[in-house]
This record gives sequence, C-alpha cells and structure tokens, in this order.
Amino acid sequence: MLKNKQSLSLRERLIQVMFPLLFLMGCLIVLYPLMSNYYYRVKQNQAVTSFESAKVIVNKDDIKRRMALARAYNATLDPGRINDPYTDLEKKGVAEYARMLELNEQIGYVEVPRFDINLPIYAGTSDDVLQKAAGHLEGTSLPIGGDSTHTVITAHTGLPQAKLFTNIHKMKKGDLFFIHNIDKTLAYKVDQILVVEPDNFTPVLVKNGFDYATLLTCTPYGINSHRLLVRGYRVPYQKAFEKADAQRPWYTKVIFLVSFLLFVILVIILLIDWHRK
Repeated sequence: MLKNKQSLSLRERLIQVMFPLLFLMGCLIVLYPLMSNYYYRVKQNQAVTSFESAKVIVNKDDIKRRMALARAYNATLDPGRINDPYTDLEKKGVAEYARMLELNEQIGYVEVPRFDINLPIYAGTSDDVLQKAAGHLEGTSLPIGGDSTHTVITAHTGLPQAKLFTNIHKMKKGDLFFIHNIDKTLAYKVDQILVVEPDNFTPVLVKNGFDYATLLTCTPYGINSHRLLVRGYRVPYQKAFEKADAQRPWYTKVIFLVSFLLFVILVIILLIDWHRK
C-alpha cells in the first residue's frame, strides 16, 4: 500500500514537472516564427542601412559612371534569355552583370510600405539570396528605371523563418512600391496582377517606351506551382508617398505585442493556480 502511494506520488511529481515543460515547448514552437522573422527583419534593416551609408560616401562621378554602365547593359538585353528562378535547374550565383550597381554586395533594396516590406536586393536568384532577401531576376533590366525597361525583383513566399514577399498577394491595383538604387529612388504604381505558369515570361518582357517593375513570387502558398506577378509602372517619386501608402500605424504593432504578453501572463497565472491545487 505504501509502495502504491509512493508510486502515485512519483507520478504526480512527474506530471507537475512535465506539464510546465510541455507548455514551455509549445510556447517556443508558437513563438519561433515570430522570433525568427524578427531576427531576419533586423538583419534586413541592417543591410538596408549599410547600403544607404555606403551610398553617401560614393563619389558622384563614380555613380554616373556606374549608372552609364547599367544603362548600357539594359540596352543589350535579350528577353528570350529569362529563366524561371524557382526550378530545380542549376542556378547562377551572384553574377558579374550587376557589379556596377553593388554596394556591400547589394544592388539596392525594395520597399512596399503597405506591408512594411523593406528587403535588400542582391544580384541573381541563388538559394542563398532567396532565403534571406530579394534577388534581381537575371535577364531582366537592372533596377535603374528608364524608357523601355522592365526589371523583375523576386523573393520567396511562406518561409517559416522570414516573411519576405509573403504578403504581396494582398496588393491591389494602385498600390505603390519603391526600388532604391545607388543613384535614386524609383516609385511604381501597381497596374497589373497576374498568376502565370512558371515558364511564361511574356508578361515581364520589355515594352518599347515603358518603364515597368514587377515583383515575382511563388503561388499558391505551400504548393508553389505558379508565379504571382505584381507589375507597376513608373510614377514621379515623392517621399510622402512612402508614408501615405503604409497600411497600418506603428501603434497597432504595439497593441498586438501587449495583447500577446497579457495572454502569456494570464496562462502563467492559471498554471500557478493549477499547481497550487
């Protein structure tokens, strides 16, 4: 009888220890995407800040020379050489073609204020690039703007550790996005949203006289059988656009964080009360 009580007591102690541990593990699993995304956001913001800092110290004549080389490159593009960046075929790494635009390995950054997207842009679409930031699709115009250009910026959707382009499927016609390069900021207004087969690049070909930029990602979420193309046409840039197009004020994030912390505190109080009983 005594042994049975001891056994029961041991079982109760194990339950008392295991339940909080399981709860902690569950919290960590739930929090991992949030914390990981926060980590990547910090790294992305650091990269953007690094790009802007490096841009300030570049000689203006050097910028003119670099931009002239980029325009010359854009004038020689063959639209037929565009390839899908998400196939299993061997991908090229950071290529020589965009070296004239690089500062700290970046050729710029893309900004979508409505969804608080602020991603560094790297040359090429290697796995290493697309796991952490946006890539410039090789074979499309370099992101410097100009008549008869069409640049394509691509990033992943649905990564557990980073949002990247996860929200661009919510974009609507009339939304604004921005591409920052070594020389200036380019503003684009969305005028076309398409879902296409992976090998259909007709919508991103250069059109004579037009200045386009397209954001490209996989769709639908988790299946990735097609490509989402969000195209914008160039509009005059005004700094006020970036603030005006933001989706939510900063305090909504604070409210979300405070609500989450209150929920965690409530659960802890309930656990303490359960343990005492």
